Formats: sequence, C-alpha cells, structure tokens
Amino acid sequence: MQLVDSHCHMDAGEFDPDRDEVVERAVAAGVVAQVVPAITAASWPKLREVCQQHPGLHPAYGLHPVFLDQHQDAHLEELREWIERERPCAIGECGLDFFIEELARERQQFLFEAQLRLAAEFHLPLVIHARRAVEEVIVALKRVGNLRGVVHSFGGSPEQAKQLWQLGFHIGLGGPLTYPRANRLRRLVTEIPLEQLLLETDAPDQPDAGIRGQRNEPARLTTILDTVAELRGQSRDEIARVTSDNARQLFGLPL
Repeated sequence: MQLVDSHCHMDAGEFDPDRDEVVERAVAAGVVAQVVPAITAASWPKLREVCQQHPGLHPAYGLHPVFLDQHQDAHLEELREWIERERPCAIGECGLDFFIEELARERQQFLFEAQLRLAAEFHLPLVIHARRAVEEVIVALKRVGNLRGVVHSFGGSPEQAKQLWQLGFHIGLGGPLTYPRANRLRRLVTEIPLEQLLLETDAPDQPDAGIRGQRNEPARLTTILDTVAELRGQSRDEIARVTSDNARQLFGLPL
C-alpha cells in the first residue's frame, strides 16, 4: 500500500531536530510521497533544500495568506522566477483566510489572484488555503479560469465541494475528520466522489484525535486513511489506491 500526503510542511522548524527520523517513519507507514507547500518567500530556499535531501518530498512554492505582513509585491516576480527555474509540482500554499479579521482582505485577494494567474500561465496545480472563504475562493477561480488543484483542509459545504469538482479541484481532508464531533466533515467525506479526495496531514499542524495537542507527522496519514475507510464503508486498500492515484495525477508525481 502506497500513500501520498498531499499537504505536509516538512520544512517547518518543528522537524529540525529529527526530520530524518520523521521521514523514515512516514515511509515505514507507507507514505511514499509528500507535497510540501511553502508559506513565505523567505522559506523557499530551506524548503527546496529539505526536498532535495529526502526523495519523495515534492516542493510547491507560494505565498500563504496568513503571513500577509511578510509578503511584498516583488515576491510575485520572484515566485515566477522560482517556478521557471525549479519546476515545482504546484503553486501554493496560497488562498484566502477570512477567519483572522486583522488580515486585509483586498491585499489577500490581490496576492491570491496573482498566484492564480501564474498557475494558469505555467499550467500548474494549486494548493489552496480557504478558511471561512470557500465561496470567495470559488468566485476567484471562476474569474481566472482554466485552473486545477486542491482546497486543503476543506471546511465548506457539499454544494461547494461539487462546484470545486466541476472547476477541476480536489478536496483535501486530514486530522479534523477524525474527531467524533466533526459531523459535517464526516458526512461530507461519504458524499463526495472518491476521485475528488486527497489525504493530508498538514503536519506539524492539525493532529488527529489520537494525538490531540501533540506534533503531527506524515506517518499519521494512516489514521486519516482508516477514518475515511470506516466512514465510507470501503476497504483501506481501495481508499489508498484511489487517493494516491488522484494525487499523482494532479501533481504529476512519479509512479
């Protein structure tokens, strides 16, 4: 069984003391590939180095909306240069975050749509953050058009998931799904097509219910897999096969 963690911040400082061991545990658990999205321009060099040091880690470069105060207009041109030179598997993590009220929405929109246009230009998939902003993300995707990707840690409605699927976007689900009170998410995972689903950990963040309050890591992807299999009433092998194929096709990962 081979799994793909479609969203893991393996370059994060939390992994500096034992990154090699974390990657080894992931591989031992069957996680053969990880998509590692960036958050700021300053993080791109370290992210590239981490992915070069560990086969199976695939970088994406972008500007995360939560770190708005660290982004400059010049970073968009730098992002273009990084894309041309490095040929990442995706653009991201980018998107909109309307949960944190202090983040200027117009500035978020400007940076997000600039990255959408880069994705269209370079024919790359997107890794999108959409916290309390799924509808606004959908509007932006329609406005730019000719896009594909994943909305990670999806928290929207089944109807929004359907709209995203029609626009060429997968849904990423991880740790929050494992909590018994996550009724809406648990219902959603039974309703969307399996071909739309990607598994993720978002490590070191969003730990599953079994390690609540602890550092998350990609080996925990098997817990997400087991939860999806139980909720959908399908075998874990089938869930693993289809979701991994989904990730490979979307991100152009080696078989």
